Amino acid sequence: MAEAALKEAPAGAEDERELTDGFNLVIDALKLNGVKTIYAVPGIPITDFLRMSQASGLRVLSFRHEQNAGYAASIAGFLTKQPGICVTVSAPGFLNGLTALAHATTNCFPMILISGSSEREIVDLQQGDYEEMDQLAIAKPLCKAAYRVLHAEDIGIGIARAIRAAVSGRPGGVYLDLPAKLFGQVIDAEKGKKSLVKVIDAAPAQIPSQDSVKRALDVLKSAKRPLIILGKGASYAQADDAIRQFVEKSGAPFLPMSMGKGLLPDTHPQCAGAARSTVLAQSDVVMLIGARLNWLLSHGKGKAWGTEPKKFIQVDIEPKEMDSNVEIVAPLVGDIGSCVKALLNTRGDEDPFPLTVGDWLKTVASKRDENVAKMAPRLRNNNSPMDYHGALGVLKDVIKERPDAILVNEGANTLDLARGIIDVYKPRKRIDVGTWGIMGIGMGYAIAAAVETGKPVLCVEGDSAFGFSGMEVETICRYQLPVCVVIFNNDGIYRGTDVNNTSADPATTVFVKGARYDKMMEAFGGVGVNATSPDDLRRAVNEAMDSGKPTLINAVLDPGAGSESGRIGNLNTQSKLKKK
Repeated sequence: MAEAALKEAPAGAEDERELTDGFNLVIDALKLNGVKTIYAVPGIPITDFLRMSQASGLRVLSFRHEQNAGYAASIAGFLTKQPGICVTVSAPGFLNGLTALAHATTNCFPMILISGSSEREIVDLQQGDYEEMDQLAIAKPLCKAAYRVLHAEDIGIGIARAIRAAVSGRPGGVYLDLPAKLFGQVIDAEKGKKSLVKVIDAAPAQIPSQDSVKRALDVLKSAKRPLIILGKGASYAQADDAIRQFVEKSGAPFLPMSMGKGLLPDTHPQCAGAARSTVLAQSDVVMLIGARLNWLLSHGKGKAWGTEPKKFIQVDIEPKEMDSNVEIVAPLVGDIGSCVKALLNTRGDEDPFPLTVGDWLKTVASKRDENVAKMAPRLRNNNSPMDYHGALGVLKDVIKERPDAILVNEGANTLDLARGIIDVYKPRKRIDVGTWGIMGIGMGYAIAAAVETGKPVLCVEGDSAFGFSGMEVETICRYQLPVCVVIFNNDGIYRGTDVNNTSADPATTVFVKGARYDKMMEAFGGVGVNATSPDDLRRAVNEAMDSGKPTLINAVLDPGAGSESGRIGNLNTQSKLKKK
């Protein structure tokens, strides 16, 4: 398009001017703002854009499905605190990426979905353009902000607005609509350069008021059975040292949510992960740092929280989050790094908190040690076929020996049990399904984790979860990423033992018996292993992590292993009626 415009330019002095176009302006704007990687699926109208991006020095990871590219961009945002960039084609490709965009917004991950789109004059009159769709209108309810750029000179501002919206305040997903004609628009290069915007201080610190800091400390000091809950927001903040200092100075037990694990090691003496039920039910003051009282914490009320009255302190950047389910007696509004540092600075050099919590800590430690001891024999079994505990016992050891590795985890039983069994030792080393509890994040997360961190990745998948993104093992092989995928294969969803007595069709939750997922990886040049015992699994995972080669291990589990819907079976509504 740019070449055609140049040929049609009038003769004379203007021929000597240097020109640029929408393709180059988008690339230049992204690079000016520190973008190094794009996650994408090529096609009309963004194929040439991706080619040119790659030629300009940007790393372009080309996926097999837009949803997986979107999940990769979303977790890249979480890991880096910079918006992950996903680029898709129009209409169906945009819709495929939209699930990941909504996921990013729900989980507070900064991400920008950039989609090509059909021409406005045809879309607005509904005249039936190629892949016609009003993408901006569809995206708006599902993300933090949405913008459309129609003129090349506005590209710089459009990208700047998207970046600032994605990372400022509570992070989230942003949609940027780029119609096909925009890419081919030609303007003067100097004018184009001046139109670009380098975003300054996109996520400024939000300092909490001194009154709110003092109030929070006073409430915490009043506690006899305090509890600190660390959510994924605390991990995202990358205020690791300040959070560790605050928790240790407080002397209170802490409960990490799944993606908050590793801010302090799960083996830390104050960690109450293995005594979750005890601390939720018996605590009297609960401080939430980057965690929300949503369904993952039973909304802060009900049976899980016991009968004792509780006072809640909440640290969050979003004021509207306060009192969303229960009264927050000490709201602390600001970015987590600033809030925790303010708490530490207000305390001065006192160490530890003047809390009378010795007996409480002993109670928590006793329950934790009791539960760990009960679990230990189950994790050491060498059954063949495997059960979840024997297999996870192996992976627990692998991560202990390799604390820098990134653990990606999804599934039903595979997720629920791994979350409690596999200890994490460093921040942002465990990433999983997050707030929605969705399926399908596995391969996208694994790819982005390897690309963004340069660390080896251990991706632990249920066989059902793997089905949502499994074709991306070809992407892993194509880019030769250090990813080891372990599939817990029990022949079905939850279990592979359901029976359909009404016809020859298999039950709705049952997959092909004895499936060999490892053969998929071999088909693309990776390493495939079929493991039938914990000893087999240990050897295979260690070899994969040592070699850094793309590997998929088909871990054969007993088809009867697993429970209906994992630990959230109560959410899976079942009929109480029986047919006569």
